[in-house]
Amino acid sequence: MSDETLTINVEFSGGLELLFDNQKKYTLSLPSNDESGAPSNVAFLVRHLCNKVMKDARKDMFVLDDTVRPGILVLINEADWELEGEDQYELQKDDHIMFVSTLHGG
Repeated sequence: MSDETLTINVEFSGGLELLFDNQKKYTLSLPSNDESGAPSNVAFLVRHLCNKVMKDARKDMFVLDDTVRPGILVLINEADWELEGEDQYELQKDDHIMFVSTLHGG
């Protein structure tokens, strides 16, 4: 397992920032490898956000079945995460990951 870290930028919008202490943007320093020693990926980032960054107890508003819940658009460097391998995308230095809620009450 490597001691190296990755600096990435994370942004929340569409109301998700309410779950993250009303802060829209974070610059995070993450280990370059996850708990198992594999390269850190978006799944690891989501776990980190839930366990270390999110102050709100309503984690179910962000994740469902250990992944980002339906209705939240995830952009990796301005591209839909579906084009990048979804939560298996391996994080790179200075990545910009954006989470946008598309759910609106009515």
